[in-house]
Amino acid sequence: MRKIVFGVIITLVVLFTFKYCEDKKEAEIVIEEHSALIQEQIKNVGKLVVTEGHFSEVFSYKNSKAIFGDLMSAEKKALVVVNADVTVAYDLSEIEYKIDETTKTLQITSIPKEEIKINPDFEYYDVQADFLNQFEAKDYNNIKDTVKKSLMKRIEASDLKSNAQNRLITELSKFLILTKSLGWTLQYNESPIEDVIQLQNFEGLVD
Repeated sequence: MRKIVFGVIITLVVLFTFKYCEDKKEAEIVIEEHSALIQEQIKNVGKLVVTEGHFSEVFSYKNSKAIFGDLMSAEKKALVVVNADVTVAYDLSEIEYKIDETTKTLQITSIPKEEIKINPDFEYYDVQADFLNQFEAKDYNNIKDTVKKSLMKRIEASDLKSNAQNRLITELSKFLILTKSLGWTLQYNESPIEDVIQLQNFEGLVD
């Protein structure tokens, strides 16, 4: 009788051990699959062009050159019309992150800064120059530098960057939805993100 009872106990122990190992193996497989899915989602985001704008500017360029001291001056001037297409983009293929399968945590450690690209088209009108003060390459370079600085100020004062940041938040919220659906936790650096509102208001997430 004791042998029978002992045999039953041994059989149950073996079965429970086998069951425990199988369950643990399945859990590990699920974690690995979730980890791969999260990495694939991040890769699929790729480069995100978030918003575009168009700006127009009119500039008056003047340059005066002294000749023979202050006795004479030679002037040159031009009216410059600039039409510029502006693109604000985030390259999320450069996002830095860590995946902790043990704690089921996706931690975003760095988000790339926005890229602002300005593609200006210059049209020159009423170009006038004295014989002793002709237009040179440096004049056109000065005009381009001045225009770029002026356009950057207009971009900063516009809603282009804020619209771009809103699109960025929309993309990042996909990570939040995915991690929550898988029972994972999304973090920015070491602070957990629980909902979209927290994502939007998180200090330091965007400039």
